[in-house]
Order: sequence, then structure tokens, then C-alpha cells
Amino acid sequence: MEFRHYSVMLNECIEMLKIKPDGIYVDGTLGGAGHSFEIAKRLNENGLLIGIEQDNEAIQAATQKLYNFNNVKIIKDNSKNILHILENLSIKGVDGVLLDLGVSSYQLDNPERGFSYNLDAQLDMRMDRDNLLTAKKVVNEYSYEDLVKILFEYGEENYAKSIAKNICKYREEKEINTTFELVDIIKKSIGKYDDKHPAKRTFQAIRIEVNGELKILENEITDMIASLNKGGRLCVITFHSLEDRIVKNVFNEHLGKCICPKDFPVCTCGCKPVIEIITKKVILPSQEELENNSRSKSAKLRVIEKI
Repeated sequence: MEFRHYSVMLNECIEMLKIKPDGIYVDGTLGGAGHSFEIAKRLNENGLLIGIEQDNEAIQAATQKLYNFNNVKIIKDNSKNILHILENLSIKGVDGVLLDLGVSSYQLDNPERGFSYNLDAQLDMRMDRDNLLTAKKVVNEYSYEDLVKILFEYGEENYAKSIAKNICKYREEKEINTTFELVDIIKKSIGKYDDKHPAKRTFQAIRIEVNGELKILENEITDMIASLNKGGRLCVITFHSLEDRIVKNVFNEHLGKCICPKDFPVCTCGCKPVIEIITKKVILPSQEELENNSRSKSAKLRVIEKI
């Protein structure tokens, strides 16, 4: 299957990064290299693009797409390790970082990956297929209490208890192996539902758990801010309220707002702003993009600049 991934808000991201031809830029979620290709072609021989990716199939596709560029380094790793990666490359600071938190179309549409509730496949959902934790393991081995916790916290699923109860009941008789088996359990647990797919929240929750997405995000964003040179920019694309809230909160924490009691005559806390928020109002996909890629409808782009 051909690796393909629609680069969400491509033009907006490139514009917001304010790319310098001799700058150093990091694509923290390389994917099929849609964003990276546009960054790399704006760099001269003194510029550098570092693409970080944990999916071997994405790395293969990105390597082919970026083959003609000699100013690109592709690193198999998780972008949560950005400071360690830069240290290994003897790079003290970068001029821009892009983080697209979406799941690629290839991962969603490839039955082998087990991400989609619309395709019957073995439960997997690993972005890095070298990891041991799979969706199948979560569904079949997590306790009722842990299932309720992740469905409620990561999926904001109102039927978390009912779904978890029926998962535990079903697996007493037979191991849950496929996406459609899980979808069927979810449908029976919810009963009547609106036009949204009843399994959407559960699949999101399990995917987040398998890949540890939210557990690392706060520190990941903090380290990305730390990696920036003065004037460097960080662009983050989120796709659901949980991750967007984390990104927004971390940005706000770096604004350096005074935390002294209001009755103090002078500031003694010493808080100083580290960043400036460029996107006072979050950027959303254009109508044209929504018509071309319905999966971008929940995307939000937030941008900050290091000061």
C-alpha cells in the first residue's frame, strides 16, 4: 500500500515558520514528508532540516520523497527526545519546529495497522511497530478499572463503564482480536447513537494509550520551546480537545505572567516571558482544505515565537 498523508494546513504552517534559507528546522512528525518537503526546498546549502519519525514505513516513504535534498537528516526516534537528538547532532538551537499530532491517512487506511473502526483488521494501533504494547493487549489484558479510566480520560467517552464492562464480559469467552469485534461490543454497549461513529472515542482512547501520546506531550512541548533560538517558532497542529488543551496550557505557562499576590507593591517572583503567542486566535483549516480533506475538520494550529 502506498504511503500517503495529506499535509494539514501546509501553507499556513510554512508561512508561520518564517523559514530562513540558512536556518535549522525540525519536523517532529515527519510522516510522508509533506511539510518537510516544502521546508527543505526553501533552505540553501547552509540550512538543515531534521525529520523525526518512529514509523519505519513513513521513514521509507519520506526518504524517497526527500531523496534529492542534501540538507536533510532523518532520525528514527520519538520527538519527545528532541533535546537528546539535537545534542547528538551537536546542535545548540533551532529556528523552527513543526509538530503535527495527527494520524496519517496511510495508518488509518491500511488494515494491517488496526487504527480504523471502518476496516476489519487485527487490533494494533502502534505508530512504532517495534513497541510491545498493542491495542489487542490493552483490550484483552487491562483491568475493568483501567479500561474505564483510559476511555473516560483519553476518549471523553460517556459510556466508558458500559463499554469496559462488556469488553471484560466478552473476553471471558473469547479473546478480542479484531477491530470489528471491538466495534460490535461498543455498539451493543451504547445502544442508540447519532450520526457520529459510536467507536470513534474508544478507538481514540486506545490509540492514545498504546502510543503514550498525552503522557509525553507536556514535556515534549516544553523541550521544543527550550530547543528554539531567539526568534525561533514552534507550530503545533492538534486534532482533539485533550491534546489542544495541553498545548495551550504549556504555552500559557511560558508567558511568564507574574504570580505574586495582588497586594504586593512590586513583583518579587521574577517570572519573565519566554515566548510570544503568535496565534492569538487559533488557525483553522480553510473551507477549500475541508472540502479536499474531511479529516482536517478538527485540526487547530497554534504558533509561538521564542523571545
